[in-house]
Amino acid sequence: MTGNPTANILEVDHLSMRFGGIVAVKDLSFTAKRGDITALIGPNGAGKTTVFNCITGFYKPTTGMIRMIHGDSREFLLERLFDFRISKLAKVARTFQNIRLFAGMTALENLMVAQHNGLMRASGYTFLGLIGSPGFRSAERSAIDRARYWLDRIGLLARADEAAGNLPYGDQRRLEIARAMCSRPALLCLDEPAAGLNAREGEALSELLRLIRNEHDTSILLIEHDMSVVMQISDRIIVLDYGVKISEGTPQMIRDDPKVIAAYLGTDEKTAIAVMAGGA
Repeated sequence: MTGNPTANILEVDHLSMRFGGIVAVKDLSFTAKRGDITALIGPNGAGKTTVFNCITGFYKPTTGMIRMIHGDSREFLLERLFDFRISKLAKVARTFQNIRLFAGMTALENLMVAQHNGLMRASGYTFLGLIGSPGFRSAERSAIDRARYWLDRIGLLARADEAAGNLPYGDQRRLEIARAMCSRPALLCLDEPAAGLNAREGEALSELLRLIRNEHDTSILLIEHDMSVVMQISDRIIVLDYGVKISEGTPQMIRDDPKVIAAYLGTDEKTAIAVMAGGA
């Protein structure tokens, strides 16, 4: 793949992941464009979360290269970095299928935790924070302002002091995304952000993701089973089946691809074409 920094923010090149004799991902290559919302979809067990885990450093791929390219032309080979350095240096943030908020902390405190690296540096790793140095107080005010900004954008500013675990499910989903955004990522990886949301909450999520993409110079890579969300907001879609890429293109191209329909129906391509034509 070419390394054009003006076009691609992420390049996955011949990625494979094996667990003993099981091949979870096989020779996968794709790119995510800067400023795009790119969706990774496929039936259950297609290997989507495994790909995410390789990108974010939870797994070290068996083979392949994962290149993160910043707008200033800096490049990071993610398969060579530990997960915390992928977040800190390459500016990749993620959420998970299951909500991982600190339930006993307030909504505001959850967003402050996401900014701990900057606060720790400003505190001189404890001493300057203990004496309340001007530099630490300034960093703390900035962190609070950023947290309050994101609480406002997700409609939770009035509930900033409520325990995160007491918030409704849909609010917790948005709070988790806001927490990820407090780390100011260049690439935001979302693992099934619409899971468990009703139609109204799904629409609010779509609006939030568009805001993140349009106003915060953040590219988005998401895994999602809710096809209404995927088709509504994605610029490009990659489809996996049994760890292999079977299709890639715009939402309209994916919607009309018989290989994709066959994978989701659990049938063959010929039958899928008949279904599309109304013959089955």
